[in-house]
Amino acid sequence: MTGQLLIDNSAWSRLGSRSLPQDRAEEVADWARHDKLVVCLPFLLEAGYSARSGADHVARLDELRAMPDVGIDGLTENFALDAQRELARRGHHRMSPADIVIAALAARAGLGVLHYDSDFDVILEHTTLRFESTWLAPRGSMP
Repeated sequence: MTGQLLIDNSAWSRLGSRSLPQDRAEEVADWARHDKLVVCLPFLLEAGYSARSGADHVARLDELRAMPDVGIDGLTENFALDAQRELARRGHHRMSPADIVIAALAARAGLGVLHYDSDFDVILEHTTLRFESTWLAPRGSMP
């Protein structure tokens, strides 16, 4: 990893998985301790959606909102809309809107994305958005 990484829920939700190698879990925990992981609104909404109760929602969001964050501005909105248009031209218009916005935020802010989701590789392949795509673990290695 070269700089900060926006975290996607596909990675966050797997951090406690037994199938994640211990050394990788420790590496990601170290990134979090050193403010290398960044959150954004689409991720926070996904993480909140995954909460099991009201109390879990509060605890989860309190923890996550203490992390560095990046906001959505007008240019990021344009990046996301342009990316969706590019994806639609190539038959990928049904891609997750949250993933497109996260990719647009990463491109706009010069961040990478920590994920476990091939959508981010499709976005890199079929749009002009540029960001570092960092898989939490090799594709297909985790449930």
